[in-house]
Amino acid sequence: MSKHPKRPRDTNQLAKYIVDLSTGEEKEPDENEGKDPAAVALGRKGGLKGGKARAKKLTAEERSAIAKKAAKARWDKAKLREDDASSASEGKSKHIISTDH
Repeated sequence: MSKHPKRPRDTNQLAKYIVDLSTGEEKEPDENEGKDPAAVALGRKGGLKGGKARAKKLTAEERSAIAKKAAKARWDKAKLREDDASSASEGKSKHIISTDH
């Protein structure tokens, strides 16, 4: 779940929402409304120990393979950004108009 409450994106609606909150006409929505408290507690409990339990279960080779895959994904993402930036700068240079007469 999001850490921030959902608010209107439109500037005017957001302004009205803030005024309504400050005047007491509207209340902040409860993020746990409609949820089973026991299920929320159980989910948090599992989330806190999940990473440690998974790491304990994996072999060194499996952890290494996962780390290599993650590193490759990060490098591929960085290369993609580089390619986009270089192609964008190349595109700009094609449209330069000379002012020399």
